[in-house]
Amino acid sequence: MSHPTRLGRYAVRRRIGSGGFATVWLAYDEQLDSPVAIKVLADNWTEDHHVLQRFVEEGRYLRRVESPHVVPVYDAGELEDGRPYLVMAYADQGTLADRLDAEPGAEGLTVPQAVEVVRQVGAGLTALHARGILHRDVKPANVLFRTVDGAVRVMLGDLGLGKALDMSSRLTMVAGTPTFVAPEQAQAEPLDARADQYSLAVLTYLLLAGRAPYAHATLTAAAAPGPPPPLPTPDRPLPEATDAVVRRALARDREERFPDVASFVAALEESLEGWREGPWGADDAAAAAPALPLDPDLTQAGARPGPPPAAVATAPVPGPVPAPDPAVVAAPRSRRRWAVAGLVGGLALLLGGAGGYLWHAGRTEQVRLVDDQGSLGVAVPGDWERVVAADGWTPPNDDVTYPALSVGTVADWNVPSTSGEGVFLGLFPGTELPTTMPQHPECEEAQEPVTETTGDPSRTVVHTGCPDGITVERVVQVAGNRLLWVQVRSADRATANGVLDSVDTYGI
Repeated sequence: MSHPTRLGRYAVRRRIGSGGFATVWLAYDEQLDSPVAIKVLADNWTEDHHVLQRFVEEGRYLRRVESPHVVPVYDAGELEDGRPYLVMAYADQGTLADRLDAEPGAEGLTVPQAVEVVRQVGAGLTALHARGILHRDVKPANVLFRTVDGAVRVMLGDLGLGKALDMSSRLTMVAGTPTFVAPEQAQAEPLDARADQYSLAVLTYLLLAGRAPYAHATLTAAAAPGPPPPLPTPDRPLPEATDAVVRRALARDREERFPDVASFVAALEESLEGWREGPWGADDAAAAAPALPLDPDLTQAGARPGPPPAAVATAPVPGPVPAPDPAVVAAPRSRRRWAVAGLVGGLALLLGGAGGYLWHAGRTEQVRLVDDQGSLGVAVPGDWERVVAADGWTPPNDDVTYPALSVGTVADWNVPSTSGEGVFLGLFPGTELPTTMPQHPECEEAQEPVTETTGDPSRTVVHTGCPDGITVERVVQVAGNRLLWVQVRSADRATANGVLDSVDTYGI
């Protein structure tokens, strides 16, 4: 869906993420002076009664549970087009999946910290089960981290597959993530709370061993798992008692598992009592602490929104500002300069010195800019606003000027031989996403393209190992005959993610 300015009474800041069924927005509750996350059903599912019912049920399930380890729902509503939305707590420290991506192999968590994650997730599951609710999709992406009183709290989120236990005993939909799903769930058998225990055991194994016990690609494979590899390794010499506890919770036959999640977590903690050896052990007081570290690179909520954007004048831009050439989307990469004449006016400054989002330590100021035509907007770190061009561009093989915006630390920020950071946004004609994306031979690796088909279709390629950080190329289908090209060059992934998520289009 396009970027809304408000959802009900909430002021929308940016999109947090999207999936097959919904989009989640970071918004601000102006009445209670607090950031919130708002989950909105995707518009292509409004006519599907089953999906609509599941979405509404998720909010009802969450409201039935009073636990600090289950994401709370504050409000619910319906948009003018009939789509429901849920207003929930904002997980400002991201997800466990975020941390595992940032620290491959889970090296970022000590054993006490890993067990603390399992303990808090287990507490959330126990609260759900006490209310007769199954989660059915316990995995890193659904383990949320939130700052509470200066500490990190773990919460379970996304009950899109949640099911009341009495319903699950009669009818079970085959669903879930293959690597984490219990065998009986993969076989569509009647479920009980031990299915969630199995998924929690997979998560436990992943955190302690640095790898998942299985790599199932399909639910068919998950229905008949073999015995997992031993949990301890020479690099991570965990106690045999811990291996036995996790294996029991991973038993293919649910009758062999622990009677409930709380029993599994208690046995896990008991198996590690007094254990303090090896690189994964706790050899000092700091390492022994189970408290999870705050991650300053993850997006934090900013201050209360300020007044509406106001146009401000800027100084003349010193020379031409470069912009990517959309011709390279379908052809070998070439570069073209975007000539800027005279004064650059019509920029909008949002939040000013109020701070904005804290993308990472040392980069706390954020400014929001729009192009001269008011069609494109982006939020960038304050130190990027050194060279700005906002009066449009003319793509190759075209004689029409389209809205565009370039912001950077130096004029040639996107030239490989230049050290700089920046972002370019440019509209250009097109009816389909390109099959070939711009190349960056100066970077060590181009990750596999990520294609998003829900909401506004897009294709994104992240280039890593670049001379000064990373470069991201993204093309978005913002209208039937318009594409938006976004190029970001940044020293770190967190800042690039913040810039990408803040991109807006207006009146398109």
